[in-house]
Amino acid sequence: MVENLYRDTRGRAGDPVPFTQAVVDGLAAGGGLYVPEHIPHFTLDEIVDLASVPYAQRAARVYKAFGVDLPDETVDTLMAAAYGSNFDTEDICPITSLDDKTHVLELWHGPTSAFKDMALQCLPLFFSASAEKLRAQGAIDHTFLILVATSGDTGKAALEGFADKPGVQIGVLYPEGGVSDIQHKQMATQTGDNVMVWAVRGNFDDCQTGVKRTFSDKQFAEELQKVHHVALSSANSINWGRLLPQVVYYVSSYAVLVAQGKVAAGDPIDVCVPTGNFGNILAAWYAKQMGTPIERLLCASNENRVLADFINTGTYDIRDRPFVLTPSPSMDILVSSNLERQLFELTGRDPQAIASWMDDLARERAFRVDPDTFAKLRADFASDSVSSEDCLKTIKDVYDEHSYLLDPHTAVAFEVAQRLRSDNPVLIASTAHWAKFGPNVYRGLHGIAPGEDLPAEVASLTGCQLNRLIVKETDLPFIPAGLASLDEAPLRFTETIDAGEASIEDATRAFLSRNQ
Repeated sequence: MVENLYRDTRGRAGDPVPFTQAVVDGLAAGGGLYVPEHIPHFTLDEIVDLASVPYAQRAARVYKAFGVDLPDETVDTLMAAAYGSNFDTEDICPITSLDDKTHVLELWHGPTSAFKDMALQCLPLFFSASAEKLRAQGAIDHTFLILVATSGDTGKAALEGFADKPGVQIGVLYPEGGVSDIQHKQMATQTGDNVMVWAVRGNFDDCQTGVKRTFSDKQFAEELQKVHHVALSSANSINWGRLLPQVVYYVSSYAVLVAQGKVAAGDPIDVCVPTGNFGNILAAWYAKQMGTPIERLLCASNENRVLADFINTGTYDIRDRPFVLTPSPSMDILVSSNLERQLFELTGRDPQAIASWMDDLARERAFRVDPDTFAKLRADFASDSVSSEDCLKTIKDVYDEHSYLLDPHTAVAFEVAQRLRSDNPVLIASTAHWAKFGPNVYRGLHGIAPGEDLPAEVASLTGCQLNRLIVKETDLPFIPAGLASLDEAPLRFTETIDAGEASIEDATRAFLSRNQ
C-alpha cells in the first residue's frame, strides 16, 4: 500500500489526514477542499495495460496508486461491488466513435443514467469502509448525515448509492423548478429508510451556498453531535472521494482508445467536458498529471458562462451576472466549487492565495488571479459557451448526421469540441442519457425554440410518455429501466423549504428526529 496524505487548499485544517479521514470529513475544517499531497505517475505502458483488465480492476489500480489507506484486498472487493451488474454494460463506460477523431465517452450506463453514478456507486462503499476503520481505531463514535446540494443528477445518484447503507443518513436539496421532470421524479420517488429530499425555493447556487453555510456552523455541528450523535459529511464533488473515481475513467478511456486502435499509444488526445462545478474536467486534469497523454482540456459552458469567462480572462465575476435556466440544468451553476482545487494546483499549492481569492469571492463575489496562474491555466485549458438555441440545434444536427442522440449537456460539449478542437482526436464526456431531458431533446429534434411551449398533445405527456414518443420517432434503442418506470413509482418527498441556513438546519433537525 502506497502512503499518501491529504491536505486542504486553504491551509486552515491543520495537519494532513489520510484518505479515510478526508472521505468521512468531506469538507476540510475552515472551508477548504482536500487534495493529495502526491499525485502518482503511471508510465505509458502502465496506462495502456489497463485495457487488459476489467474496469473494476483499473479503478483499484488507480486508487492504490493514490495511497488509499485500506488493505489492497479491501480496495479490490469494493471496486468489484461498485462496478458490476449495477451497470448495464460490462464496459461500464463504453466509447462510441462518431468518426475517426470524435469519440463519445458514455458515462451514463449506471443505475441513475448519469455520470454521477461513476463516482456515487463507489463513494458510499469507501465511505462506509473508511468510517468502519476510524471507529475501530477509536477516532470516531458517531454516525453520519450526508447533506447534498444538487443541480439534478448528483442528488439521485447519491440517494441511490447511500440508500439503506448502515451508519449513514442522507438529505438532498434541489432547486424547485430547476431540474427536469425526470430528475425530479427520480429523487422524489427514492426508496430507502435513511433518505430525505427537499425542494428549495431558489436556484442551485442558493442550495449550494446554504449547505456550505450549514457545514460551517460550528454550533449546529455541536448540536447534531450532542442531540443526535451525528456528524455532517458530503457526497458532492467537494469530497475527494467523489472526485477520484472520475480520474479513473479518463485514464481508463485512453487505454481503451489505444486498445481499439483509435489512438496510437503515446499520441495525445483532447478532452471536452460539459461542466458547471468544474469537478469533471478537473478529474481529467489530474489524469493528465498522472501521465495520460491528454493535451488540451476543453471546458464547455452553457449560457451560465462564468467558467468560460474565467478561463478566457482570469477574472471570476458573478456580481451582476444573471442566473439563466437552460436546457442543460445540471450546468446551471455560477459558483464553481472545484475550481478551488484547480487553482491550488496551478499556484504551486499556495493556500494563502486560495484563501484570499475564496474570501474575495464570498465577500465581493469576484476575484482575479495573478498573471502567472492565469498563464498556467491557459496552457492547459480552452473554453467556450453555447447558447440554448445552439445546444438544441446540435442535438438535431448530430442525430441527422450520425443517428446518435445527445442529451443537452453532451450537446453543449459536442458544439464546443467542434469550435475549439485541434488536429488531435477529441474525447467528449457524455454526462447523461438523453431520456433524462426528454422535453428539450424533443424541442431539438423538432426545431422548437428553448422555452417555447411544446404542442399541446406533447405537453400533456408525462416525461416517460414523451420519452417513448421520442423512441418511436427515432427508432432508437430502449430507455433505461430506471427511467422508463418512473410514472408508476409513488412520490415520497414533496416538502419545499427556503434556501437559508436556518431553514436547512430546521429541516435537518426534523428529518433526524423522525428517523431516531
